[in-house]
Amino acid sequence: QVQLVESGGGSVQVGGSLRLSCAASGNIVSINDMGWYRQAPGNQRELVAIIISGAITNYKDSVKGRFTISRDHAKNAVYLEMNSLKPEDTGVYYCHTRAITTPTLFLRDYWGQGTQVTVSS
Repeated sequence: QVQLVESGGGSVQVGGSLRLSCAASGNIVSINDMGWYRQAPGNQRELVAIIISGAITNYKDSVKGRFTISRDHAKNAVYLEMNSLKPEDTGVYYCHTRAITTPTLFLRDYWGQGTQVTVSS
């Protein structure tokens, strides 16, 4: 099992910045990728940013140039630096990882509990 603990959400004005953090713990053998998803009220959960093998990154088009995802391998942590925030960035942000754990050695998906980000104009 993997536990993901997120922090860093909050309320900001348009143009402001926030930094989300997520730390993974548990019987982790290896982590395939870590990412951030968000869900706005009435909408499906969508991928915001992902980092694969600690190096390859991919972003939702609307956040490119404003958000930066990064990883700390030693801490099994992932971060999302969010700048120039817009009202449409509002939602619950979920940390996600695909990891292999003992004793099963299966590659599985794990989710954090979510952290609220609210951007007001």
